[in-house]
Amino acid sequence: MSKTKKFKTESQQLLHLMAHSIYTQKEIFLRELISNASDAIDKRHYLSLTNTEIPATNYEIWIEADKENRVLSIKDNGIGFTEEELVENLGTIAQSGSKAFKEKLEQSDVDMIGQFGVGFYSAFMVASKVEVRTKSPFAQTGYLWSSDGESSYKIDEIEYKEIGTQITLYLNADDLENEENYTEFLDSYKIEELVKKYSKKEIL
Repeated sequence: MSKTKKFKTESQQLLHLMAHSIYTQKEIFLRELISNASDAIDKRHYLSLTNTEIPATNYEIWIEADKENRVLSIKDNGIGFTEEELVENLGTIAQSGSKAFKEKLEQSDVDMIGQFGVGFYSAFMVASKVEVRTKSPFAQTGYLWSSDGESSYKIDEIEYKEIGTQITLYLNADDLENEENYTEFLDSYKIEELVKKYSKKEIL
């Protein structure tokens, strides 16, 4: 069953600002997605200590680049999302402090992006479409969240066996006229450089 939901008006405005931001350090999207994956792993580890229904595992984050199709994937075996959590966390942007966040973004001060709980949306600085495949130990099925970052997002039930989340980014075409190079985020050396810069977790 597929459900299409509208972003709230303020969320749409913020997404538009982020997607069309002139901020040059677009690489921070990877920092934010790795940080989110790390938080999901920490949460699963913590819950596994007190809940026998949540199995512990060897916690890892995987990053895979498909140059031919311009696709970048970040996958973790953290806690995952239920459908309700997808709506609450990915369907509503900047629930608190949204006015201040919007003002900062208009000033191209995106380095504070994580402070407002909107780090996930930095993916739209480099991608025209984002998909999130996820499975929570508290849900009977997996889910696919997808959006082009414009006015709406869609949630579908899918078969996703392992607990965790995979975020798939369909990268923008390069804009040479404005010196926008998105292809570099598909180069292994660039990914390794950014992972070393931003991550403390084991990335494969």
